[in-house]
Amino acid sequence: MAEERKHALLSASSAKRWINCPPSARLSEAFPESTSDYAEEGTLAHDICELKLRKLFIEPGMPEKTFKTAHNQLKKRGQYDPEMERYTDEYVDYIQKIAYSYPVPPKIVIEKEVHYGHVARDGYGFSDCIILSGTDCHVVDFKYGKGITVSAEENPQMMLYAVGAIAEYGIVFPVERVILHIVQPRTKNFSRWEISAGQLQTWSEQTVKPAAELAWEGKGDFRQGSWCDDCFCPAAGTCRFRMEENMAALQKHTDPITGKMIPAELLTNGEIGSILPFLEFAAPWIKKVRAAALDKLLADEDVPGWKLVEGRSNRELPDPDKAYAALVEAGYKKALFYERIPVTLTEAEKLINKDDFNTILMPFIVKPKGKPTLAPKGDKRPPYQKDTTPQEDFGGENQYKEEEKTC
Repeated sequence: MAEERKHALLSASSAKRWINCPPSARLSEAFPESTSDYAEEGTLAHDICELKLRKLFIEPGMPEKTFKTAHNQLKKRGQYDPEMERYTDEYVDYIQKIAYSYPVPPKIVIEKEVHYGHVARDGYGFSDCIILSGTDCHVVDFKYGKGITVSAEENPQMMLYAVGAIAEYGIVFPVERVILHIVQPRTKNFSRWEISAGQLQTWSEQTVKPAAELAWEGKGDFRQGSWCDDCFCPAAGTCRFRMEENMAALQKHTDPITGKMIPAELLTNGEIGSILPFLEFAAPWIKKVRAAALDKLLADEDVPGWKLVEGRSNRELPDPDKAYAALVEAGYKKALFYERIPVTLTEAEKLINKDDFNTILMPFIVKPKGKPTLAPKGDKRPPYQKDTTPQEDFGGENQYKEEEKTC
């Protein structure tokens, strides 16, 4: 657990990126591998998952003392939060349901290094959990993050794990059905998708192999898409192709005299619709460019026309209890500085067990309808259904009647 892992050039975790934008694989080599607090947090959560599954399935005879010692070591890491126990338990429960659905105990491997070099040169990755039984192959991936909701459907990372699993275990298990699972408990996302072994092989030969050959050679066409940000491309903020494509789109919709975006009231609905897809890419790109500029300035590099300044900060009390105690001592009432408010629903969920949450608290929970938000036509969510008419949104019939009375 927690060993340093070197990533392959054509890794499964970045497959969505190098399949869609082959040259990005070699381009990314110029950047050192980096980590973040979120990544370290995810690594710790994965290590807790591994320990719990190892005790349950791989080493069922593991002494309780050995488990607790290892568990306590993990809890000493700086990223540990008690809520990790609940979320990792949900993952373990999910694995159990799959395993116990078969009459005979299936083969279960965890944190498995799988190789798919036959379709992507030197390609390998680490799969969280693989379950094999008869002609079924389950590939389960635990996602601790909550920033991006991940789907199992046509997920290249998961599909390559399955390709590697079949390559290694296919002789013993004649796999016909592949089931991919994403367990992302912090966002209540439990995604499942099936594909036949034959379809998976066709995809690996017709889609992965040609893209992998281009990526290995550093050839092919650059393409901008969701993979630029979803797959955390290290060149996302400094990629020249992305800059040229976005700047061309910006100039197309910019007033040549003022340099400002053409006002929306002068655009047709069709023009607005054509601009929106560009904005989906441009908005995150602009953030990445600003982040790249900040990193360079912090590294004492020159970015012409820009400098570092001190950002806005807010006043704070490092020790509010001590500060307010001084005011109370001066004659003020303590109640002035403290208010009694209920904890949030999320906090309450952490404080109580799952059964009490479902039986006691759940009847009081109301989930209001979400506000309308833009999405492409191809989005899988159903269209927004309005509960009111436009007139009702602005006061209904009575609004106009009252206006008539006051005229």
